[in-house]
This record gives sequence, structure tokens and C-alpha cells, in this order.
Amino acid sequence: MPERIRCDADIDAALVALAAKDPRIASVRARVGAVPLRLQPPGLPGLLRIVAGQQLSTQSAAAVFARFTATIDPLTAEAILASDDDTLRAAGLSRQKAKTFRAIAEAVTGGLDLLALAEMEADDARANLQVIPGIGRWTADLYLMFCAGHPDIFPVGDLAVRRAAQRALGLDEDVKHDILEAIAEAWSPHRSTAARLMWAFYRVADAPVAAATPDSATAPSGFPL
Repeated sequence: MPERIRCDADIDAALVALAAKDPRIASVRARVGAVPLRLQPPGLPGLLRIVAGQQLSTQSAAAVFARFTATIDPLTAEAILASDDDTLRAAGLSRQKAKTFRAIAEAVTGGLDLLALAEMEADDARANLQVIPGIGRWTADLYLMFCAGHPDIFPVGDLAVRRAAQRALGLDEDVKHDILEAIAEAWSPHRSTAARLMWAFYRVADAPVAAATPDSATAPSGFPL
């Protein structure tokens, strides 16, 4: 397993390794140019920022989270739990997001160490996150990728990633998750960089998707950060 992704140089090195594994990667990279790092600090704010992206466009999610952090300051689990529903709603959270934020805060005050979780192996970290109501595989994967810097995550549940892979690799439009996962296996241990490349390709190949997934099978999805 390579080291965690920490800087742009890590992305560049992984792209070189990916192109050596799969020539299609080189042609995709040529179309997108730079592949953004978009790394967030691990911990409570990073996880909440990803949850804020559920069902919202990138711009709307950023606005909601900025409003939330301006209202709940300092941003701690205790401060979230001390805030009533009206305060959380006034801060821009939907009813479901307020419930998820509270569930995360309860898990943290109950002993969940998000910094330690960021250093875990992917499967163990996912298991710890997905027991929290409102957090599914997509949210867990993005926390591992963009807060923990995990190098080998490929979020097949993300609609933009799937659509980009369909176009870039010439796959069927209704490609199944398990087929895409099998294709991505060949990109291990650099699947997180391959996913970043697919997001970047989607942005230049098509209009951005409207919203990010709330960990359901039917909702649209996209890059929330």
C-alpha cells in the first residue's frame, strides 16, 4: 500500500503509475490537465463538510456549511448537541442533515475518534462510520479519500464517477457497480487518484451533476468538495 495522499506531488506520482498500468489513463489525463488534490483536514469538520454535500450542488453545500460554521462556533460535538433543532435549521441544515450531524456528534462524544479512524484500514474505518445513522458507503469513502488521504478508494456509488468512467472507458451506460469495481481493481493501489481523475474528466466532458449522493440507490451524486 502506498503512503497516504498528502500533496499534489502524490497525485502526480500516482497518475504516472496508473498510466503505466492502463494506457487509457494517459489519454484521460491529457484531456483534463491538472487533477485537483482537494484534501480536507481529518476530524469532525471534515466529515460534516462531506455530509453537507449530500443532495446539494457544490456551491450550495459550501454556502450551507459556511453558514453552519458561522452559527456553531466553535464547531465541536458538544456545541452541536447543545443546539436545538431551530438553531440547526436556521444554520441552513435540512431536517435529515440536522439528524445526521447530531448522530455524528453523539458518536464523537461517545468515544469515536475520527482522527484515529482516519489512520485505520479502509474496511475497518468504513465499519466504524457506517454504523452512524445517515452515513453510508459513499460518505465513508469520501471521508477516507479526502480527509484521511487514503490512496486506494474508488467510490462506485458516485454518479459522476460512473458517468465519467462510461465515457472515458467506453463502457455501457448502465454499467453495474460490481463491474466497475472489478475494472477499478486493476488501478489498485491508486484508486483514489483514479477517482479524482474521473471527477476531473466529468467536469470537462459533461455538465456537472446537480447534487451529491445521500447514500441512497436512487439519488443523483457528484463531487461535494
